[in-house]
Amino acid sequence: MSEIAISVKNLGKKYRIGYREPYKTITETLTRKVKDGLFGQLGGHSPQSLEQSTFWALENVSFDVYKGDVLGIIGRNGAGKSTLLKILSRITAPSQGRAEVHGRVGSLLEVGTGFHPELTGRENIYLNGSILGLKKQEIEQKFDDIIKFSEIEKFLDTPVKRYSSGMYVRLAFAIAAHLEPEILIIDEVLAVGDAHFQKKCLGKMGEVAKEGWTVLFVSHNMNAVEQLCSKCLSLDNGKIKEYASDVRGVINDYLFNEKDNARKCEWVNSGNEYPNPWFQPLKFSLTDENGKTIDSAVNNNDEIFINIKGKIEQVDPYLTIGYAIYSNDGNLLYWSYQTDSAEQDWHELKRGINILKSCIPKKFLNEGSYRIELIGGLHFREWLFQPGHTIPVIFLTIQGGLSDSPYWIIKRPGLLAPVIGWGVEYENV
Repeated sequence: MSEIAISVKNLGKKYRIGYREPYKTITETLTRKVKDGLFGQLGGHSPQSLEQSTFWALENVSFDVYKGDVLGIIGRNGAGKSTLLKILSRITAPSQGRAEVHGRVGSLLEVGTGFHPELTGRENIYLNGSILGLKKQEIEQKFDDIIKFSEIEKFLDTPVKRYSSGMYVRLAFAIAAHLEPEILIIDEVLAVGDAHFQKKCLGKMGEVAKEGWTVLFVSHNMNAVEQLCSKCLSLDNGKIKEYASDVRGVINDYLFNEKDNARKCEWVNSGNEYPNPWFQPLKFSLTDENGKTIDSAVNNNDEIFINIKGKIEQVDPYLTIGYAIYSNDGNLLYWSYQTDSAEQDWHELKRGINILKSCIPKKFLNEGSYRIELIGGLHFREWLFQPGHTIPVIFLTIQGGLSDSPYWIIKRPGLLAPVIGWGVEYENV
């Protein structure tokens, strides 16, 4: 039987929301002792108000991770993923239950975690190595590999407080991956780095997984989770929704079987969701050519329109709004923005209510289910709706209409099913 690396039993973490202990004078502190006779040690809050101000980030979470497992942890923002990793990394303590970790842990969580801002990059390498229990000689043996992987040699003797978030991540991952912890814990922080470095990190994680390390990997990149992980844990509202070795199955359930959104072809703002002055989404829907909302599966040769209705209070020329479409197994098919064409062809966005409309090409998508996310932001400045995060989502199901050819009477191989035009020429006939 495999040896257990991490054992989590009835784990829970409770936070108090919106309450901050006020500064008190000595007189007020002494007076509080009298109030404690009424309310105990609740800081002046009644038991009822305290109960209303608490939030369980994790509740009754139990699972085991065996040595050599690569566990992907997925879930919407606020599901409890980062809280779980902080407890396993001994950054915060649980409110209930226990988490037993057997082995030396290397963590890459929030940007800057584990670094002393006043120390240089070089000094932080030695600091992190010492925290892991390594001797100076052991750290020096890995030093050159760390610097080479991080690609920040030029800034090695600069205090890390002057590093960009990308530089932080480069050095932090290089340290975590090369000082050889027995358990490597990686949060979504990799998303901070550039595409080249993300690919490099994922490649390194694949290497260490083959070497038998235990890896816990939190990510919104479903392709990376499926490729790297041998097991997958899905969290929802602080509780385990699913835990299995069928990684693709867990991912599909997460992407396509959410109770609130499953199979809906229309999303409507319930009130004041996603407030911002540049583009507050009001409605995100799929319609047919007559403007009727689609509420069932459609054919591959039907016209399908993406409709995005939003309110603009402050016009910004860098605003880009569009959608990302994913296949049933989590593969990204494409992104599309209202700014995809030449600039002179862009439609002007004005203050007030704007309705953007785009058509998914006929005879393009294969049979299957598709997840469509509203995406957009202020180009090169900030995301308003970031792909893979908690944003408005709708679903599309394609069935039939794949081709007029008698040879294609079942689902076609591949992600797409376009009908491509062909010609023929003859020579020496």
